[in-house]
Amino acid sequence: MSLLTDVLSRIFPRLFKAPAPAVEIATVRDAPRLSQLHRASFHRGWGADEFEQILIERNALAHRLRQGRTVIGFIVSRIAADEAEILSVAIASNQRGRGYSRDLLRTHLGHLAGQGLKKVFLEVEENNRAARALYERAGFRVVGRRERYYKDASGEQLNAVVMQRDLS
Repeated sequence: MSLLTDVLSRIFPRLFKAPAPAVEIATVRDAPRLSQLHRASFHRGWGADEFEQILIERNALAHRLRQGRTVIGFIVSRIAADEAEILSVAIASNQRGRGYSRDLLRTHLGHLAGQGLKKVFLEVEENNRAARALYERAGFRVVGRRERYYKDASGEQLNAVVMQRDLS
């Protein structure tokens, strides 16, 4: 390998490295992209109109994960009194496994805590090991179970666990 090839092989990836993802507040303008991500991630994906309704609610908090100009993930919660429920989290399939959901969740939880909320809840499919591990590492614990809460693409009914984390 020539010296020039060696130098270029070290410098080139640094010059064209994708920017680090940024966590930002999601807006109604993000609804179509959030819908795309949700539909690609879940059997029953939400439409853009459903996201628009959530994003205009005063008691909702949503963050998007943007890499460059592309939204590659999101998290959305609904707030009631001093508690929140995480409604959905999704990361683009080609971006999974890079720790982005951890960063997105951490930022989102920080915003919820900053609003004075005491607890946050979520439901996750019982056998979704990756999601459950993410939430457990973030301090969530199982507090309940919902029988036949989800349906998969084949129509099979799947159980969910309810998880909770204190924010105070």
